[in-house]
Order: sequence, then structure tokens, then C-alpha cells
Amino acid sequence: MYFCGINMEIMKKVDLSACPVCSKINIDDEGAFLDDLKCTILSYKKNELIIRQGEICDALYMLTIGSVKTEMITENGNILGIEIINAPRPLAPAFVFSDNNRFPVDVTALEEVEIMKIPKEEIMRLMVTNPDFMSSFMTHNANRTQFLTSRLQLLSIKTIKGKLAHFLLENSKGEGKAFEIKRNQTELADFFGVARPSLARSLSEMVQEGIISINKKEYTIVNSKGLRELLV
Repeated sequence: MYFCGINMEIMKKVDLSACPVCSKINIDDEGAFLDDLKCTILSYKKNELIIRQGEICDALYMLTIGSVKTEMITENGNILGIEIINAPRPLAPAFVFSDNNRFPVDVTALEEVEIMKIPKEEIMRLMVTNPDFMSSFMTHNANRTQFLTSRLQLLSIKTIKGKLAHFLLENSKGEGKAFEIKRNQTELADFFGVARPSLARSLSEMVQEGIISINKKEYTIVNSKGLRELLV
């Protein structure tokens, strides 16, 4: 990991318009905006731990380059995969203003990444000077709440096939239409909090039953009614 002041090379790499908390900001000169921004640039190598679960969240961590995975260590010591985040995206933005402002997950680099660390005071300044930023920030946090609600719903499903059905229905483009799942089976098992052999067996049975078809990382729902019946 290294630190440096923001510079023109970093500016060229940051696509503010693609970031959900910055997309509504009306900026005539994006370079001037970044030049005025008080922040620190952090760089991490592949597989390096960026944030440890329980650490204080006193700034906004903005993933500007690369991708990371987030995992939660449960009370019984198991590792539960939460999601894969691709740049540009903020990491746990709501926790910056929480009374219990500690990161809820471990964050690990999946490749070489760069993160823009923006102090809480600077975020508050941006909200005052850029109402559109405040609006985008609040909208993104509301959307994250919806994501976590869906995640809790998935975790409440007891069977592996039920978890798979919920996940596939959420990500599908409709019956008969192939779609890609970027996670491999090991990553899916971590995401569901189950053993990989059990996940592989459930997928194989769903294929044999004619509910889904799989071609490498491409999935197709063959029988959506049968898939929904697994949710019960």
C-alpha cells in the first residue's frame, strides 16, 4: 500500500460520472473539481487486505480502479461472502455517519486497486456545496439498504437449492435467456455460506431436473416455475 497526493494521472483514471454517488454532480471542469478535493490515494496489490471487519470508518473509501470482494466473519467463525464490488464505487458509505462507525466486512483486493480516501469533513463540505452530490449519496445508501434486505432474505432461505433459485431469479434476464454469473463455484459457495461440494451437487441436480442449464459461467433458466417452487 502507498499514499500520495492527488495528481493529474490519477484524475485521468477517475470517471466521476460512472460513480453512483457522483453521477448527478454538475461539474464543468472535472479536473478542477478533483484538484480542489482533499483526499488521499491508496494503492493495494492483488489479494491484499484493504479493510478489516470492525475497523473505524472515519472517511469515505472510494474504489476508483479495480475490484474487491467483501466478506463477513460470522459469530461461529465461518466466512460469509457478501459481494464483489467493481470500480468506481464507494465502500460502505453509510457507515461514515453511523454512531457505530465500524466496517461490517473485510475488504480484499481481487486485483491491483486504487482507493480515494475522502475525510468525513470533506464529504460534509461536498454535501453543502453540491446538493446533487448529497442527493446521489442518499439515493445510493437507500439502494444499498435494498440490497442488504435482499441479502438477508437470501440468507433466511434454509435449502441450498432455494438460495440458488433466489439468486438466479434476481440475476436472470428471463426464461430461456442466458446470463453470466461472474463468481465461480467456490465464490458462490462463500457467497451462500455453504460447502462447495454441496453447492456443486445442488447445481448438478437442478440441471438434471431440467430447471436450469449451465455452460461455464453462463446460466439459463429453463423452467422458471420449477425454480420458484424451490423458494418454498
